Amino acid sequence: MSNDIVSTEWLADHLGSPDIAIIDASWHLPTAQRDAKKEFLEAHIPGAQFFDIDELSETASSLPHMLPSPEKFSSRMRRMGIGDGKRVIAYDSVGLFSAARAWWMFKVFGHDDVTVLDGGLKKWLAEGRATADGPALKAQERHFTARFKGSMVKDMKEVAAALKSGAGQIADARSGTRFRGEEVEPRPGVRAGHMPGARNVHYASLLNPDGTLKSPDAIAAAFTSAGVDLARPVITSCGSGVTAAILTLGLTLAGARDHALYDGSWTEWGGNPDSPVATGA
Repeated sequence: MSNDIVSTEWLADHLGSPDIAIIDASWHLPTAQRDAKKEFLEAHIPGAQFFDIDELSETASSLPHMLPSPEKFSSRMRRMGIGDGKRVIAYDSVGLFSAARAWWMFKVFGHDDVTVLDGGLKKWLAEGRATADGPALKAQERHFTARFKGSMVKDMKEVAAALKSGAGQIADARSGTRFRGEEVEPRPGVRAGHMPGARNVHYASLLNPDGTLKSPDAIAAAFTSAGVDLARPVITSCGSGVTAAILTLGLTLAGARDHALYDGSWTEWGGNPDSPVATGA
């Protein structure tokens, strides 16, 4: 396994280990009408804590779950008992949907010892493994050092400049129908379509049917078949910065070295009347 993904078998063998912290980073689109917190209380991997992507954000922003300040992130991690010397295992209930966002957030704040559970809770349950219910046990606070890595994040001005100069490629993780503008966006006031010049790499193209990640070669092929050159800088995007992190994880596994995530993603770009929008393939 890569340093960035871990198997359910490995986790089952290391449950209760004092040097790991398990987080349930489940998050769902508003249209899914699912309550990730409630589902966590009903069933989660033993020892896991709920990682609230919406609460762990810059709540002053009008955009959904934007990165919080390093101070807020480190404060929340301390309360969860997650800190220096802990290996973080992130999973979600779908298989792989939002766990990669949590993985990316830890990387952005300088905690590189973080990995994604391959197949997530879906695979864990399919294998008949034990779960727990109710609230997470209160953890002993632990020091967390946040070191912000700005090179891993792009804002709208940087994305617009990259598109204009051709210096960066945009890989859009949304579905083909949303990318082409054939589907109404789930958030009001956001136009349908994509950034001119962007390439569509649906996040599901990186996954096997059971929610596990494909091999690094297959992941690389998914990008190249969409017209993304892994030897050049890549900026990942999606609806609101969640599934874009799956592309970021895929790029990492495929060996691409120069990539960043557009945190505002299509919610910001498509909601800005001055940003150019293209439709079609």
